[in-house]
Amino acid sequence: MITIVSGLPRSGTSLMMQMLEVGGLPVLFDGERKADTDNPKGYFEWERIKQLPKDPSLIAEAEGKVVKVISQLILSLPPAHDYRVIFMLRPLPEVLKSQETMLQRRGNADSITDASAMEEAFQRHLIEVNQWLAGQANMRVARVHYHRVLREPRPVSEEITAFLQFPLDIDAMVRQVDATLYRNRMK
Repeated sequence: MITIVSGLPRSGTSLMMQMLEVGGLPVLFDGERKADTDNPKGYFEWERIKQLPKDPSLIAEAEGKVVKVISQLILSLPPAHDYRVIFMLRPLPEVLKSQETMLQRRGNADSITDASAMEEAFQRHLIEVNQWLAGQANMRVARVHYHRVLREPRPVSEEITAFLQFPLDIDAMVRQVDATLYRNRMK
């Protein structure tokens, strides 16, 4: 079984990865992308996953572990494995605001020029991903709302533990949630 944490960029995937790691699930990541102002506790990414469309067999390295696979890459998961997918959800205006803030901090101020077009593109992408996930017999999916993780970390951690059927340290998962890092709010 391979556990996948997915969602749009800036939707809470890093937080979920952190929760699962402290909860006791083995995590596949390389630490190449360092913690920064935008993700002070780290990104928990595995750079090689970007090669998934060209080399789907590399996902076998995640057997028995959890790995982050952004939603744009999830469509490349090969059918030869069984997956548990935790799909993070966050309101699109917040995702866009968070991305814009991050890009501005990196000196890419003009990167999101048409937020409404980007929001439409993300909506179409999420529809495509959800339709694809619904058609995969080898995948079980839990959709987790970012805001609910912040408001109700214990019930969410309990639900994730039940979904994964893995004995996680729920107290440690709850302690990992830091609501002060929720900075790009909808107005």
